[in-house]
Order: sequence, then structure tokens, then C-alpha cells
Amino acid sequence: MTVRPALLAGIARSLAVYYGQPWKTAALRRLYAGIVRPGDLAFDIGCHVGNRTRALHRLGARVVALEPQPDLHALLARILPADRVVLLRKAAGAAPGRLTLAVSSRHPTVSTLSRSWIDQVSRTEGFAGVRWDDAVEVEVVTLDGLIAEHGMPRFVKIDVEGFEPEILAGLSRPVPWVAFEYLPATRSLADACLGRLAALGPYRFNRTEGEDHRFRHADWLDAAAMAAVLAGIGSDERSGDVYARLDPA
Repeated sequence: MTVRPALLAGIARSLAVYYGQPWKTAALRRLYAGIVRPGDLAFDIGCHVGNRTRALHRLGARVVALEPQPDLHALLARILPADRVVLLRKAAGAAPGRLTLAVSSRHPTVSTLSRSWIDQVSRTEGFAGVRWDDAVEVEVVTLDGLIAEHGMPRFVKIDVEGFEPEILAGLSRPVPWVAFEYLPATRSLADACLGRLAALGPYRFNRTEGEDHRFRHADWLDAAAMAAVLAGIGSDERSGDVYARLDPA
């Protein structure tokens, strides 16, 4: 695999962040152990360097993993397990088709399909040194399409740098568990995701911060309460993931 030096450095940085701290890997598996069981199906939307897919696989889950960046996809094809993992060089969105992915060579973890998200985060201190210096056209599928092809997942993890609402727009029925990334600087996107999930079914919500992989709230919240929590997080505070659990009641 031939990779440009800037992108190689960016991928190496991601590998160090997501694989270089084994205690965080163990915490992620403990978190996921409360969500998936052996044999369950999970979708990893925005696989990046594959640490979430590997954690799910270690727990016995089957995983459909999407990563549209060509160099990252090539890496994943080498490092992900061959059994129980379906790796697709595709993105997810509101409708099937093709879209342009803006790629950051030095920070590939923030490559995105959302130009408006780039406009928003570029004005924040945390993204001051980030440049989106390349672009690639990628195939886009929907969650509904993935379900039709691979089956109903127990868990859908979404980490796609501002494109989360579009992905949930491509889902027409509730799944048991969903996780999506939130950034304090782009809270309106999290609000849109909360609203979409609440419209799909009786979800309750919790959240994690950074790579801590532990729920921050003793009680699971409704969409309005979670929106209020996110509204109280300062724009300079850490990002995290919102977890949505379908209430069987």
C-alpha cells in the first residue's frame, strides 16, 4: 500500500490513539459487552482504524464495517479479522448514490462528507490546525439498504464527523441500540439525531465522554433531557458519544 507521507503520519497517529492505550480498549469492550451478545449483528459506520469493530468482534458479534477512505480501507483489509467481519469501502447517508468525501491527510479521523460541518468546526480552536487537502468520490448506501442486505443489527455505531443526521435519515425503523458522536461546537447536529431517533421509537439516552467508555448518567434520559444536558456542555469541552437504547416498554 503506497500512502502519501502526510496521510501515513495521520494514520500512525490514529493507530497510536486507538490502539496504544490497552486500558481504554478494555473499557470499550466492557461497555460493548452490555450491548451485544455473541452472534449479534452490529454496523460500524465510519470504521476508521477498526478499534470499535475489533472490540465488537472480540465479543463474538458479527460486524458490517464501512470505511470509504481508500487508504484506510486498504489498511483495514489487512488488520481486521476475516471471520464475522464484512468490510465495505462505502459511506452511509440519507439516500444511495455518490458523494465527495473531504479528506484531511494529517488528520484522517476528521475526513467528512459534510462541508457545512467543516465550515462550523474550522472556526473553533480545536480545529485550527486542520486542513482538508484532498477529496475522493465515494459510494453511499443507507442503513435501510444495509439492513435489507445483511439483516437487522442489534447495534449501530455512527462516527462520521457531522454527517450523522443524514445517516439516521436513511433509517426508517428503530434498531435496539444506536450510538452517534457529538461535538459541543456542533450541538444542533446532536439535537437533530435525538429528534430523529425519538421519532423512530421510544428511545432512552446516555452518553460517554472522549475515550472514557463509561456512561455518565446513572439514569437513562429522554430526548429532551439529553438535549438539555448537551446544551450545558461548553464548546471547549470534550466530545463524546450519545447512546440510544430502545425502551422495550
